[in-house]
Amino acid sequence: MKILYGIQGTGNGHITRARAMAKSFAKSSIKVDYFFSGRPANKYFDMSDFNDYQTREGFTFAIENGCVNKLKTLKNIRVGQFIHDVKKFDLSGYDLVINDFEPISAWAAKLAKVPCIGISHQASFLSNKVPSQGATLLIRLGLKLFAPADCYLGVHWFPYHQNIIPPFIEPVKSWQKDNFIENKILVYLPFEDPKKIIALLQHFPEYEFYCYHPQLSNKSINHHIHLRSPCRVGFLNDLVSASGTIGNAGFELSSEALRYGKKLLLKPLDGQFEQASNAFTLVNAGLATSMSCLNADVVDDWLSVNNKQAINFPSDPSPLTDWIAAGASDVKALSDNLWQNIQLPMFAS
Repeated sequence: MKILYGIQGTGNGHITRARAMAKSFAKSSIKVDYFFSGRPANKYFDMSDFNDYQTREGFTFAIENGCVNKLKTLKNIRVGQFIHDVKKFDLSGYDLVINDFEPISAWAAKLAKVPCIGISHQASFLSNKVPSQGATLLIRLGLKLFAPADCYLGVHWFPYHQNIIPPFIEPVKSWQKDNFIENKILVYLPFEDPKKIIALLQHFPEYEFYCYHPQLSNKSINHHIHLRSPCRVGFLNDLVSASGTIGNAGFELSSEALRYGKKLLLKPLDGQFEQASNAFTLVNAGLATSMSCLNADVVDDWLSVNNKQAINFPSDPSPLTDWIAAGASDVKALSDNLWQNIQLPMFAS
């Protein structure tokens, strides 16, 4: 079997999920090629698991000060280039396309009539059983049109529907349960203005903040704010040794924080229904605190919150890759298998 794996590159969450899958595929006899779109080619990092991957421009959001700029997003869409990339995409020789919300490979598969399995957090919102903030019928239709597939697997924290599977979280060797630095906080707010983030953190000199951001380089400010450029290994080590995480409400970081028992403070990206829905779900489940803006009072209250119980999300996606290799025929059996040993603190259907 030969597979093309298309991955949305706008956020690191899609790449993190694909990285876990790539490591599992590498242990099998399946040949997998990787394709990314959504960010400039020189902005990808820590990509060794994907070998000779390909990139294209694709689509991305225009974001300003923690908010989606819808007008600029529309202006930046190059429809002609997208159509050209889809038509020129050669899928001959591929038996299957796996797609993590990547539109070029999804539409190329549809035109070439190559079977396509969509595996993404976005796919979970195709079910009206999943809590959402603003996921109207029109938005659900848009999700399907953006990256069409023959079969969808949604990735979520709770088994709201039989086509939903849990996140796979990369193991971190340095993590030990209940062994963390009480005053250490990981901060990852890539869509916010770094100056505003630093101004917020300066209110709390008794805490050590490790702040990762694509616009920052490694240095420390006032001895307690440690700025970091993107680095997967360093990020994970700081995550597991911290007591809590402040981040936008992206799915993957929240999943990692839940897996390692970190308290969560979320600032959803304004104008993005997925992040609003993530924050809504986690707050209602008692697993996170949310703020609508960078608010020092909210941060102050949250810092006194106790750590959460770690959720044992799986680290090994081999049941999923084995299911794909066997023909991807019974979604419910796959979902039941993946959820059976996970101890969730709460689940509301």
